[in-house]
Amino acid sequence: MDQTTRQQALALGREAHALTESAYRADPAIQGGPLWDEKQRILMADMSLHLLQTALQEGELDLPRLKQNLYAILTIAAPFLPSHDLARHAQALLHDTGGLAIE
Repeated sequence: MDQTTRQQALALGREAHALTESAYRADPAIQGGPLWDEKQRILMADMSLHLLQTALQEGELDLPRLKQNLYAILTIAAPFLPSHDLARHAQALLHDTGGLAIE
């Protein structure tokens, strides 16, 4: 990816990130409430934008940060895909107790 495209993608990512964080903070849903899943979807989008920023940063890929990004996404996504045991995969990734074997 050329430098101009990288910078444009990062700029758009920052805008989208600001929008998702604002929407998450403004969302009145509480855990266990009827709108909680929608709030979690916003959070998952927010975390995916963190992954975008990590992936496109200048220089070497920050592996600890990449692990944190993936851990957050897997943890938030776990209730949406209960048959895939994403929480266990997230823990394995975070603690280096095994690799990801997502079905």
